Amino acid sequence: MFVTSVKGDSVRIYPIQVWRELEERVLKAPTQHPSLVKFMDRVSYYGQPGELDPQGRVVIPPHLRQKAAIVGEVRVLGRINFLEVWNEERFVNKLENEPWTDDDGLLLSQHGI
Repeated sequence: MFVTSVKGDSVRIYPIQVWRELEERVLKAPTQHPSLVKFMDRVSYYGQPGELDPQGRVVIPPHLRQKAAIVGEVRVLGRINFLEVWNEERFVNKLENEPWTDDDGLLLSQHGI
């Protein structure tokens, strides 16, 4: 697995094969594109190969665990091809600050979702 973050507010846990596929797509992108540089800065800073502790839990690097406030109650969300770990309070605030709208539903229905 590969453990990282893009914004530091949550932790992303990728199966290593999914992470390698993402790396392949990155290699095909323009290397100096500002968004790609920002993405690579962040996933490199926060990221490292993951490991399981003796109890089978994913070890999150201390600096990422602190930045994402992974203490106390957390939520683990399935994101189709990776897991995302959130501090419970942060995630509830995110849901409240980003309400679901009819426009969201319309956009997704245009994609058959």
